[in-house]
Amino acid sequence: MATSEVKVLGIWPSPYVIRARIALNIKSVNYEFVQEPIGSKSELLLKSNPIHKKIPVMIHGDKIICESLIIVQYIDEFWSSAPQILPSDPYDRAITRFWGAYIDHKLFPSMRIIALGHEDNEVMKKELNIIYESFALLEDVFQKSSNGKKFFGGENIGYLDIALGCNLGWVRVTEKMNNVKVLDEEKTPGLYKWSQDFSDDDAVKELIPETEKMIEAGLFFMNKMKASQS
Repeated sequence: MATSEVKVLGIWPSPYVIRARIALNIKSVNYEFVQEPIGSKSELLLKSNPIHKKIPVMIHGDKIICESLIIVQYIDEFWSSAPQILPSDPYDRAITRFWGAYIDHKLFPSMRIIALGHEDNEVMKKELNIIYESFALLEDVFQKSSNGKKFFGGENIGYLDIALGCNLGWVRVTEKMNNVKVLDEEKTPGLYKWSQDFSDDDAVKELIPETEKMIEAGLFFMNKMKASQS
């Protein structure tokens, strides 16, 4: 497939954009990454996603697909040959999608608040507790679903690995900037080892930015948010 037939619109620090790129890498699909200007929205993005006006957007020929987990599902279904991203069993697929939604609706909002910082210490404490509780729960999910293998999906990276692992860069920012351990080798041993295996995988390792670079991006977003509120 020619590179021009598949494009991903986004910015490099976005975990949601990283999801789409990992899925394409797993399927060995050539694509063009179109870097959006950080802090503004291009004409192409606004035209491609006029409803939500946000990244990521995948353009596949004349088709436009929005929302990161929907993009991952589309990639798995369109390029249906192995390796498979979603489980083949309908019930297993449903459970996998459930935990993907949990990550987006419960864990990631707290991660975002912590990563961008908050002036209220009580808010920070509350959100950190949500993060700890979420990772403890996901540790149990990992232990049950991995069956002693490297990933949630078994021997190969699957849907839940992508859903959670795309945010590892911001997890490390959270740990460094707040002097905490989110992925603890004693409390969450499975996820601790999983995070290393995931980051080292060929489909992933070029996409998870260095922590210092992520911190710079986080400070940029935090300052921009404060400026918009003043």
